[in-house]
Amino acid sequence: MAQQLRAIKRRISSVKSTQKITSAMELIASSRVVRAQQRVEAARPYAEEMRRLMTSVAANAGRVDHPLLSPRDEVDTVATIVVTSDRGLAGAYNSNVLRFAERDMERHGHNHSLYLVGKKAITYFKFRGYEFDEANTWQGISDRPGIDDGRNVARAVTEAFRDGQADQVRLVYTKYVSALTQRPTVTQLLPLPKEDLDEMAEESREQGRGPSYEFEPDPEEILGLLVPRYVEGNILQGLLESAASEHAARRRAMKAATDNASDLIDDLTRVYNQARQAEITTEIMEVIGGAEALSSEGRE
Repeated sequence: MAQQLRAIKRRISSVKSTQKITSAMELIASSRVVRAQQRVEAARPYAEEMRRLMTSVAANAGRVDHPLLSPRDEVDTVATIVVTSDRGLAGAYNSNVLRFAERDMERHGHNHSLYLVGKKAITYFKFRGYEFDEANTWQGISDRPGIDDGRNVARAVTEAFRDGQADQVRLVYTKYVSALTQRPTVTQLLPLPKEDLDEMAEESREQGRGPSYEFEPDPEEILGLLVPRYVEGNILQGLLESAASEHAARRRAMKAATDNASDLIDDLTRVYNQARQAEITTEIMEVIGGAEALSSEGRE
């Protein structure tokens, strides 16, 4: 019985230590998610306006045949950018976006070249036997991505698309909706989706007019400068959204772990008290039995 009590006591102590760690991680994630959310909200208007501008320019410059905007006659290889975290303990955050990326890749049924952001994505696809270039992987940027990080990823995929190594570029990341909701999302970066062009043309028809552009210098040169900025902005937005989603998911996971640890401590304490009470009762019964035995011997 004493050995059982010591084991329960050690278990309670271990769970309390774990609870301190998860509680600290919850507080850290709570402080970081606020800043990450502010960065997302600050960058989102730029990314949306840049996408609207690119779509509008491409729709109105119908004669422009820019290599980064022209859809390929046949899509054979798709460059897929997958954004995950470098660390775990974030609940289902990484597994959700990784499964979503795999389903998107299977749905298109083409050859895929992977561009992986985050240690979890690199480990996941390497373990499953996917082939990818180590030069097209980035670690240590998922927590607080910057414009240089988005530019590095954008440069790699843009060059692959321009050189014909990829016929389409897609970005898979986790969109930050709220502190409780984060949704895996896929965006086609290159070339501009035909659906977006059609939507812009429909909006122009409904309004009865559309933006009119005069190109100076020539449209190819302007788009040559504008398209890379567009890709960089969208990739950076995806990195920021993923960072905010990671912190929100980690905060939620650590809060659940802390609450579960508290419940487990209560259960173990109850078991310990019951075992201790049983031990005390047994000791009392032994003392009473010994006293009665001595009294019986004395009377005899």
